[in-house]
Amino acid sequence: MWSDIKDLACILAAYLKGNRTAVAAALVSFGIFLLVFSLYSLPLEAVGYASLLAGVFILVIGIVDFAGFYKRHTLLNKMKNSITVTDYMFSIPKNLIEADYQNLIKIVDQNRTEIINQKEKAFADMVDYYTIWAHQIKTPIAAMRLLLQSEQSDTKSELLEQLFKVEQYVEMVLQYLRLENMSSDLVIKRHSLDDIVKQGIRKYSKLFISKKIKLNYRELNYDVLTDEKWLVFVVEQILSNALKYTSAGEISIYMDDQLPDTLVIEDTGIGIAQEDLPRVFEKGFTGYIGRADKKSTGIGLFLCKQILNKLSHTIAIESEVGRGTKVKIGFDNADLAAD
Repeated sequence: MWSDIKDLACILAAYLKGNRTAVAAALVSFGIFLLVFSLYSLPLEAVGYASLLAGVFILVIGIVDFAGFYKRHTLLNKMKNSITVTDYMFSIPKNLIEADYQNLIKIVDQNRTEIINQKEKAFADMVDYYTIWAHQIKTPIAAMRLLLQSEQSDTKSELLEQLFKVEQYVEMVLQYLRLENMSSDLVIKRHSLDDIVKQGIRKYSKLFISKKIKLNYRELNYDVLTDEKWLVFVVEQILSNALKYTSAGEISIYMDDQLPDTLVIEDTGIGIAQEDLPRVFEKGFTGYIGRADKKSTGIGLFLCKQILNKLSHTIAIESEVGRGTKVKIGFDNADLAAD
């Protein structure tokens, strides 16, 4: 109640401030009225009666005008968070100045709409170009892989490893471009989580061998309602990070005993600083370890978070510098309908 009274008082103060010229004119006129009556020595009763009538008339006019002002303010205040100027029909302006402001708003909105349309078209053209580029670059990559596989040597093995990284980055670009319209690309079905995880393991099998990283894999025996392609990408990104930042030791994959419906991918790598953990899913954030190592792009975990959100899955990270990282993917809140 007190807040309502306070708001009304603020609105009244704003109304009086906006009409200070009219208020000043009324007060001056009333003063002249009293002065003339006093100079002519008219009876006090007549002066009082005339003053009362004039005061009541001014008060009624003021109340009616303030009621209109309050109604317009309340309406505009409710609309300010949801209005789209383009399709809004303005009320009839009270005066020429208000009409001028409405015309200025319409001109600004028209220019804003044109700029937005231009930016959206430019963005769509850019997405189309990079999508075509990402698909076209796969052809020379495949050709280079065939040429490098024709003969075995240490140099060619190293080149194949670097080529594999190029393929990863191209795939990341494609997924980043598709993320905007991901919902139209989803095919939700029940899948074996073992099959999904093993796809990622097979992809990085050579890297496990070359880095001599031990894999501890426990059968998951879990079916998940998800999109296979997108979840495989997430698992691959997490495995890629684990291998990238683990120079020796092991990577373990298992279902969490404490948290049901939760997949854990754990490594014994360099870990993540505690102050960086709250920001690891931000786009472009690399953290202290990433800046020092010069390997992080700050895109992988951002993509994982966005994808899992749209799949109604969760992701959380526990880590300690020098002792490794646990990535936990939760499937318990999946509320998507299977095709």
